[in-house]
Amino acid sequence: MPESDPLNPDWYQTGLSHIWLPYSQMKTAPKPLLARSTAGSRITLQDGRSLVDGVAAWWTACHGYNHPHIRSCAEDQLAHMPHVMFGGMVHEPALRLSSRLAAMLPGDLDHVFYTDSGSVAVEVAMKMAIQYRLNRGESERTKLLAFRGGYHGDTLATMAICDPEEGMHHLFAGVMPTQYVIDLPQDTATIAAFETFLDAHAHEITAIVVEPLVQGAGGMLFHRPEVLRRLRDAADRRGVLLILDEIFTGFGRTGTMFACEQAGIVPDIITLSKALTGGTLALAATVARRHVYEAFLSDNPEHALMHGPTFMANPLACACANASLDLFEQEPRLEQVAAIESALHEQLEPCRALPGVKDVRVMGAIGVVEMDRIADPAALRTRFIAENVWIRPFRNIVYLTPAFTIQPEELQTLTRAIYRVIKG
Repeated sequence: MPESDPLNPDWYQTGLSHIWLPYSQMKTAPKPLLARSTAGSRITLQDGRSLVDGVAAWWTACHGYNHPHIRSCAEDQLAHMPHVMFGGMVHEPALRLSSRLAAMLPGDLDHVFYTDSGSVAVEVAMKMAIQYRLNRGESERTKLLAFRGGYHGDTLATMAICDPEEGMHHLFAGVMPTQYVIDLPQDTATIAAFETFLDAHAHEITAIVVEPLVQGAGGMLFHRPEVLRRLRDAADRRGVLLILDEIFTGFGRTGTMFACEQAGIVPDIITLSKALTGGTLALAATVARRHVYEAFLSDNPEHALMHGPTFMANPLACACANASLDLFEQEPRLEQVAAIESALHEQLEPCRALPGVKDVRVMGAIGVVEMDRIADPAALRTRFIAENVWIRPFRNIVYLTPAFTIQPEELQTLTRAIYRVIKG
């Protein structure tokens, strides 16, 4: 029997005909690259090429790939209990992680509900905020207020609070629940419109939902900390809850452990995922303040939060999350983020003078080159691969969200590739 071609193995061709890729028109999508291994900030392909990863596996691998401490903790947990149901049973990795998250989050964000994806974490936050009102007899306050430019997930409920222009609303009109989406209050006009809207609708709104400091998948749109303080103040004056979606921004990405620290505010509910396990396994958390949690304590069984994913608080994922928190305590992650921020400012700034560049902006370990338009993102990705980097432009932006442990020369490889590719 002839041996399979190692660069084009039989299982690749066979499996490819059965796979359904994300965000892809499968009729026309180019063949995906075949990854063989990862280490640090590099992805090695089946054909031996090594790519510097500029997006850290969709913003998750904050410590780089295959960190030995996370791997060791995962191997140890795998050896004695990879999974057990979380219904009527708990375990050390989840309890230890919950205590650590409660201690490091601001204020009294003390009560942790685990899921296994960011979208579901946001959906649980929405559910918490709505049931919070129902349990208190405020049945008219079940709407949510979100902002244009925001992205909170791809499930039907979370799509309803994403940007209506850039999201998938038009495909599911009449199917999704209707929520309110308005402009983020950043200047005189939008602040006035926001206050007027809240005055008119606070009686039916249970919570405001926002990505703090950076609206990620909506276009890497930045806003100032005072915007968050304004939202907190407006919510407090009207008895509205504030939900911060820190799935992208949490765990150091913006320069502080959590983005809300830069505004000095405490949300009523916060959602976490992506870098929670250092990009090793799927895990998410929805964390509520005491007053939210206490609204679910009752002699009435119907007042319980009726949600429970099968792999909730998976022990293996929780062990990886604990290992990731160890690294934030033991290694200089925020100092590394500050160094990346400085390097991105210096190395991306020359792009501002290139034709077609609209803006260059940096916050923490996020670097963005915004174009007037990108006519063919797939072609641009192909050109980046030819530069031996893994960069995924979307909409009209080319961006970097590297691992915090990336080496200076690797970061320079990424920024130089961006300059060369945009220059043409």
